[in-house]
Amino acid sequence: MTATQNNKIDAHFSGHETFPLRQMWLKKAVDCADGGGTISKDTFSDEKAIADFGVGRNMVASIKHWALACDVIAEDDSRHHFALTSTGKAIFRNGGLDPYSENPVTAWYAHWCLAGRGSRSTTWFWLFNVFSAQSFSRDEALPTLSKYATLVAPGRKLSNSTLSRDLDTCLRGYASPSASSSVEESAEPMLAELGLLQVERSRVFSFRRGPKSSLPDSFFAWSLLDYWMRNRRAESSLTFETAAYAQGSPGRVFKLDEESVAERLFSLADLTGGKLRWSDTSGLRQIHRGDFDPELLMTELLKKSYD
Repeated sequence: MTATQNNKIDAHFSGHETFPLRQMWLKKAVDCADGGGTISKDTFSDEKAIADFGVGRNMVASIKHWALACDVIAEDDSRHHFALTSTGKAIFRNGGLDPYSENPVTAWYAHWCLAGRGSRSTTWFWLFNVFSAQSFSRDEALPTLSKYATLVAPGRKLSNSTLSRDLDTCLRGYASPSASSSVEESAEPMLAELGLLQVERSRVFSFRRGPKSSLPDSFFAWSLLDYWMRNRRAESSLTFETAAYAQGSPGRVFKLDEESVAERLFSLADLTGGKLRWSDTSGLRQIHRGDFDPELLMTELLKKSYD
């Protein structure tokens, strides 16, 4: 694993209670917040939780997990409460950019948090950045995940069943339910609409690499800047190869082909008012970063993504 932000984050292989992320769950978590954006931790564990959320107790725990993993809520400084993040407020609050997750950008955002950042979703990061097979069965992938887990969680005893459940949950999150799915599993996973994985036959999957028509250039630029700030903040330029192929990069996380990455980089200057610029001189392909407030630019790019 390369020296990225993900090295500084504890490996995480559970918490979702085997439920893939569903469309309205992030909104449910946001709606728990008070006027100041604070959520008591008891909200997800007290006796009223089942009635308040309208789902079973395990699903309540899963909602909390996904809201944390997708950076919609975060532990506050006191560690006694959760607080809405700025992005959580911007997207999911009533009157926000997409409170009901109807725009595919919101699913791309969730995927980026899980597979690009990987703070509570180590298997997701591994699947899209480390695992190299184009087509695979779940049984073929599991031993490779087990080896990776020993690298990122040395000294921890992770059972095969824990890793197996985590991998199953990850794969089911990107695959549309089959006609034979149970009622409990028949709800469309939020990330299935992205078309990143296709089911070739029973328990055999393949990645769909290439242009992604539902991914706006603005959100590609947002994710590129997020990657840059988290992993290479001190660098004023990035190579094309980094943007396209580095672990945790947009090209890798979104499974874009080289031509698609290049086309999106061409539009950076127009999208960002010249704050990010693409250059290709003497065969050296690079993205250059000017002097600006990256958080402010990311806020602007996120809003543009929903236009």
